[in-house]
Amino acid sequence: MRVVVVGAGVAGLTTAVVLAEAGALVHVIAEQVPGVTSLAAGAMWGPYLVEPKDKVDQWGQRSLEIFRRLAEDPSTGVRLTSGIEASRTAEAPPEWATTLPGFRPCEPAELPAGFSAGYRFTVPLIDMPTYLAYLLRRLDAAGGTVERRRLVSLADAGPAALIVNCTGLGAQELVPDHDLRPIRGQHVVVTNPGLTEFFSEDTGLSQDLLCFYPHGDTVVLGGTALDGEGSLAPDEKAAAGILARCAEVEPRLAKARVLEHRLGARPTRAMVRVEAERAEDGTVVVHNYGHGGAGVTLSWGCAEEAASLLAADRADRP
Repeated sequence: MRVVVVGAGVAGLTTAVVLAEAGALVHVIAEQVPGVTSLAAGAMWGPYLVEPKDKVDQWGQRSLEIFRRLAEDPSTGVRLTSGIEASRTAEAPPEWATTLPGFRPCEPAELPAGFSAGYRFTVPLIDMPTYLAYLLRRLDAAGGTVERRRLVSLADAGPAALIVNCTGLGAQELVPDHDLRPIRGQHVVVTNPGLTEFFSEDTGLSQDLLCFYPHGDTVVLGGTALDGEGSLAPDEKAAAGILARCAEVEPRLAKARVLEHRLGARPTRAMVRVEAERAEDGTVVVHNYGHGGAGVTLSWGCAEEAASLLAADRADRP
């Protein structure tokens, strides 16, 4: 079975791996390999601000199972890391966090100044450049191929009887899907002054985020969430704000050396789209996009569902 996967972000590469390891002849087509938005992710597992909840819970839990296994191999870039998610307004913990290992409320002395509540737990942290390189190696080992090419339509991905659309924000034009919109995110990567635990503030719908994720010698500092903005040009003012917010919580970050800025546009819609449809020429297209800021969190669950939709279509054919 020849399958073309369009897109090489975390959704596309994970889907390609699942299909190739199941025996499909997989060819990935993408303008950017790996996708820049996935490269820019922090990334901490957590199904936050994404719907539909029942499906998200299933996809997220399946991904969590796999990330825990991957954390046993340091070369994947996945590590199980303890840390704190805190709030300045005494919010209840997110439901998904309460099921994680080591979950407990923080003592007041554990919280930075200005925070009224917090929760400690252990969760997968994913160093995205390392992890995406791992997925590409795994795809290659399974016989998958990759082509760097910009498509003007999904039809240009052919000839293929089966196409998986993992184009993220590109689906705005390729589908077209006018319900899809960008949420611009910016991270600052700095040298690690000795941090071993993550910190994340529950900032709700604010465009100014506060988080830091240690990845060995580096720390990814976040962040921003500018709804409707898709520009990937670095914003020095936003970067200064990120550094200041993070250093206020962890003063050691104030003297850390800035290594790079990472920017992405989270592909966001009211509901994550994982569904199949048949094009006018008979091609079956399975859509797997619109994950917002939870693309990594949902990646394995959504990839397996996309694969099951393709398998169901083959079973229905004469």
